[in-house]
Amino acid sequence: MRLVQLLALAFLLGCSTTSQQATHGRAQWSEAKANSWYAKQPWLVGANFAPSTAINQLEMWQAETWDPKTIDRELGWAQSLGFTSVRVFLHDLAWKQDPKGFINRMDEFLGMADRHHIGVMYVIFDSVWDPFPQAGKQREPKPHTHNSGWVQSPGAKILADEKLQDELKAYVQDVVGHFRHDKRVQVWDIFNEPDNPVPQYRAVELPNKKEAALSLLKKTFVWAREMNPSQPLTSGVWIGNWGDLSKLTPTERVQLEESDIITFHNYGKLDQLKKCIDNLRRYDRPIVCSEYMARPMGSTFNPVLGYMKEQHVGAYNWGFVSGKTQTIFPWDSWEKQYGDEPPTWFHDIFRADGTPYNQEEVRYIRELTRDARHTSVVQPERGQRAAALAFTAQ
Repeated sequence: MRLVQLLALAFLLGCSTTSQQATHGRAQWSEAKANSWYAKQPWLVGANFAPSTAINQLEMWQAETWDPKTIDRELGWAQSLGFTSVRVFLHDLAWKQDPKGFINRMDEFLGMADRHHIGVMYVIFDSVWDPFPQAGKQREPKPHTHNSGWVQSPGAKILADEKLQDELKAYVQDVVGHFRHDKRVQVWDIFNEPDNPVPQYRAVELPNKKEAALSLLKKTFVWAREMNPSQPLTSGVWIGNWGDLSKLTPTERVQLEESDIITFHNYGKLDQLKKCIDNLRRYDRPIVCSEYMARPMGSTFNPVLGYMKEQHVGAYNWGFVSGKTQTIFPWDSWEKQYGDEPPTWFHDIFRADGTPYNQEEVRYIRELTRDARHTSVVQPERGQRAAALAFTAQ
């Protein structure tokens, strides 16, 4: 009789677990699963990609300005550098305007990238630059100004309202659900820099933006996991070096504790990058730098990209082809006037005609990536990662 009772209890517990998984989706990957996934990937090396003909995510993805000819050509240049991945920003308004068409264009983009042997990290939400996005025709760039037309997703009106936030669940789950087993999607980036106050828009940003964005960040991890994606989920920490756990912000804690793989941003010199990587080793998960490279700030391909390859860290520089985003100009171009071309490009690799800004940079990148597609990533020994626990940022 006791055996029968135990079997019945086991059956009930099994049903409960199954029901819970069906309701809540998969859990965060274990460290072992995350590292096993990473070991099967090529070195994730590439750029944050928007076609040179798009000022922002809406101009990239809306049907009227969708430009596959330019996209395919520029992805060909990425292939020529040996890049294995690109990081690409989506927008909720482009989906809301035309859900089926938006999904089809995402699929078309994946097809183009795949033909160039490039995978994709899709970014679902973004909290940087203009907080008042509008669907439809986008404004023209303000001359010589860095990202003068990039827009947040969602906009401030939605971010400020918990009920409107909840309506974004359909967008997240349609996008993630449709591509949840698509091997062309390498990573889902849940939310880019959610608590960024954006100095250029400080006067009109939500006064409680950090709290509102944190709420949406938490929800989006849940919504995405409910779709049981086979790809890892992440949200990258973006300022600091994360050496003192007691000083992590609430947003950083969620990003680091919920992500399947660890992503971060760093636009500093090599010594600053090293501190970030050493401190993030404590999570014993794959590490990917999803934004870097700002030449005047000392974040340059040589030596930064070379160091990340040596450390088995994925790397996506900001910007690819000089175009309507105008990210060859620095952040201070919002306050300082520049001519037709700054003395040193801030971001980007190619001119719109495919000519490299710096031929030596291109040579260096190709030297590093020549075996990227055929080399699976091997994480440093566990002892090396454990040693990082004792690291204290200076």
